[in-house]
Amino acid sequence: MNRKPREDTEEIEEEADYANEPVCTVEKVAAPPDQTFRFFTQSFPLIAVCWLILLVIMGLRIHFTSVISENYAKMTAEIQNLTTQNQELETQKNNLTEQIRDMETNWNWSIEAYCPKTNNGRQCQPCQDGWAYTKPSCYRINNPPPPEQRTWEEAREDCSGNNADFAVIHDQNEKDVINDYSYGSSGTNGYWIGLRVEDGKWKWIDGSNLTVINWEQPPPPTPPTDGHCAISVENEGWKSVRCDDRQQWICKMNALSL
Repeated sequence: MNRKPREDTEEIEEEADYANEPVCTVEKVAAPPDQTFRFFTQSFPLIAVCWLILLVIMGLRIHFTSVISENYAKMTAEIQNLTTQNQELETQKNNLTEQIRDMETNWNWSIEAYCPKTNNGRQCQPCQDGWAYTKPSCYRINNPPPPEQRTWEEAREDCSGNNADFAVIHDQNEKDVINDYSYGSSGTNGYWIGLRVEDGKWKWIDGSNLTVINWEQPPPPTPPTDGHCAISVENEGWKSVRCDDRQQWICKMNALSL
């Protein structure tokens, strides 16, 4: 009877000890130092290669981006230059087309003016109808009544409209021709010639200075004053009058060589 309780007590203690025992124990195992170093040593070349490849890719990207940008800028500039050249060529083409059209018009006009049609075909002459011929030039004498006479500038515009201009006189022969064509003039009424005062000097319209003197009297005022032009008066020579006076005029152009 006394033994049994002791056994029960022992069983309870054993059960208590068993209950206090951990179910499972895990021991922390640290990697040996030599194994960690070996892992790092084996991984470093791979990481370095990856970084090197990445750096190469970035460098190539930057390089090619720069090259592409530079080439794009060059191509853009070249396109702009070509566009400008094309516009200039187009303008030149239009100008040439206009010049050719004008030449064709002038040529047709010249053919009709110098070589009018007759019953015997075209008969060419050195001057157009209405122009007087004195070799080697053609002259048109414009002697309208006073209301239709013109200032020096207006008369010169009329000559320019007929591909002509005022006479420039550099020799005695030309002086005689202009004098002969200045018929019906007298006093201060005459025919405009290509001589006027510029910057206080008498100059011809070709830019040359006056060297041949044929004044009927010394031209007033002295020294010459801008705003004065010369007229030719038959058998009296040249006279100085104001350029805005209204006078008759003579146009001159080269004759056609036959």
